[in-house]
Amino acid sequence: MNAIELFAGAGGLGMGISRVGFRHVSVIEWNEDAYDTLIDNKERHHPLIRDWPLVKADVRNFDYRPYRDKVALLSGGPPCQPFSLGGKHRAFEDERDMFPQAVRAVRELRPQAFIFENVKGLTRQSFVNYFQYILLQLQFPELTPKANEDWLTHLRRLERYKTRSNFTGLRYNVICELLNAANYGVPQKRERVFMVGFRSDLDLDWSFPDHTHSEEVLEWDKWGPGGGYWDRLKVSRKERTVIAEAEGRGLKRQVPTLFDAAPTRLPWRTVREAFCDLPPPTTTGENTMFANHKLQGGARSYPGHTGSPLDEPAKTLKAGDHGVPGGENMLRTPSGSVRYFSIRESARLQTFPDDFVFHGSWTESMRQLGNAVPVALAEIVARSVKAKLEKAHGDH
Repeated sequence: MNAIELFAGAGGLGMGISRVGFRHVSVIEWNEDAYDTLIDNKERHHPLIRDWPLVKADVRNFDYRPYRDKVALLSGGPPCQPFSLGGKHRAFEDERDMFPQAVRAVRELRPQAFIFENVKGLTRQSFVNYFQYILLQLQFPELTPKANEDWLTHLRRLERYKTRSNFTGLRYNVICELLNAANYGVPQKRERVFMVGFRSDLDLDWSFPDHTHSEEVLEWDKWGPGGGYWDRLKVSRKERTVIAEAEGRGLKRQVPTLFDAAPTRLPWRTVREAFCDLPPPTTTGENTMFANHKLQGGARSYPGHTGSPLDEPAKTLKAGDHGVPGGENMLRTPSGSVRYFSIRESARLQTFPDDFVFHGSWTESMRQLGNAVPVALAEIVARSVKAKLEKAHGDH
């Protein structure tokens, strides 16, 4: 099945899609550093992207006509600055809003399905009408704005079409959900909005994959009877005591019974688990078999800027023009010391393979990672979409 990726960035979403067997016929990115990261890994023959037809272009100028009706899946993460909780929240007034281009791609390609993702900020109350506008445009991509029609007037027109039962044009059945990557085995509490649509003529029913991991099971695994977290990760009794005291627990504290039987979900994955076979980063980045594993100096802790605990999923990695206000890109050890995550550690938190390298400075690489979709989460969603499309083709 063919796929096209828009706004590829560092490739997290596209790599997850490649893992489940979609074949990319075009992968589009315009940012210089992100494109260099992709082309570098392609030239290194990284198995997930070596066959990607990379295109350095602005999607506003891309011609989709050669691919019309030839693509099973369209995917991408339209630039999120207009909606980011750390941005200026201008949405439709922001020239960086690329959702109109995502809708154009759907309209011109007519893919069987699409996967778009964006930041949690898109669901803010102040954006509720515009979010509905985005979803309705994706549902009716051929109903474009008329000349001099503002977006609110266009929204009302789309709402009227949605209530009609006799619409015969291009239409998609669209569902969206706020997914926490930690609930799918990613060692990071990363909430992103996913929008998935299937062309209505396929007559498919679909829902997002069920959670596979749980915070409650992690709590049980760490502090409950029979939990094996500390033994599995070879944490000493002395260190466990320090951690328990830091969390306000006693080692003999009994966790309330959460399960009548053995839990069916897995525990959330923690930072410690993600890094368990990584040596500490060095100031030179040398003497290690891992690329991009250099210690970045200057980390400090203060109220509201405390870093990610070692024995929980990390806070959401972020990309900011003026730093990250909550210390999300720092590690906090049980002793209270802090340091920045290395690029490789951050890549682990985003479930990128260790043999995937990043181009640019620490700041630029962290920008790419902070904007990325975790590869493992992309794979889970894409696998479910692909299975549904395969079933549809089999039924027909």
